[in-house]
Amino acid sequence: MKRGLTISFVFALIFAISFISAECALDATLLNQDPYPAVPGEYVKLVFQVTGTESPDCKNIFFELVPEYPIIFNPDSDPKVNIKGGTFITGFSSSILVPYKVRVDENSLDGENPIKVRFSTTSNLTLKNQQKEFNLTVEDSKTDFEVFIKDYDYITKIITFEILNIGKIDVQALTVDIPQQENIVVKGSQRNIVGDLDSNDYSTAEFEATPSNGEITLKILYTDSINVRREVEKTVTFNSKYFEERNGDKAGVSPWTYFIIIAVLVVLVYWWFKRKKNKKK
Repeated sequence: MKRGLTISFVFALIFAISFISAECALDATLLNQDPYPAVPGEYVKLVFQVTGTESPDCKNIFFELVPEYPIIFNPDSDPKVNIKGGTFITGFSSSILVPYKVRVDENSLDGENPIKVRFSTTSNLTLKNQQKEFNLTVEDSKTDFEVFIKDYDYITKIITFEILNIGKIDVQALTVDIPQQENIVVKGSQRNIVGDLDSNDYSTAEFEATPSNGEITLKILYTDSINVRREVEKTVTFNSKYFEERNGDKAGVSPWTYFIIIAVLVVLVYWWFKRKKNKKK
């Protein structure tokens, strides 16, 4: 009888182990983030990996990227994904990749921002919910500029723009473009390569052009800290009265020049009369 009880216990244990192994044990990991780091106000692609889906007990799997700060979904996007489990062939991958393309809140802070996922399954008519937290790495790699007209020379037709990097990010390969427009006619290249520009530093860009009073549109292109090429459009106002009739631009001779010339002539005339008088003597 004891031997029969032992055999029964062994069979019961084997059955329990096989039952436990059949349980749907799901897990999720954040497999990829692109770009890394993400930029506030722009899109980021996230890929999650769901494992444990090979169990026949994982009949209907539900996965959701929780639409909370700093994640923003488009109105036509659904954060919830339904997956059919227990249909995998032996020897093949037993995980599922779940991709998302979402926007990062423009007010998100630099550094690690927590995001949440929920996943569950209907197993034996019982809904098993799990929640897991990951970090979304964010860094504001964009910058901004202040631009104004520093100088315009009516003789050489050279207009000089000054560009100040007012952001906290150093930029590379900064260029300034003047697109075709009514208030300025550019002679020669419409693009000026400025180069690298550090945060809180400034540089200038010169063009040969004929501006008219009014607004001038500039396109500023730069490469940010994550090697993304960006473009910013700026508008400056040209007012001719600030650059006309300046002392450095005035044609003609200074009054002091006339005074010196007259003084020299007086000395020469005096010397000539004195010499002539001495000869007569």
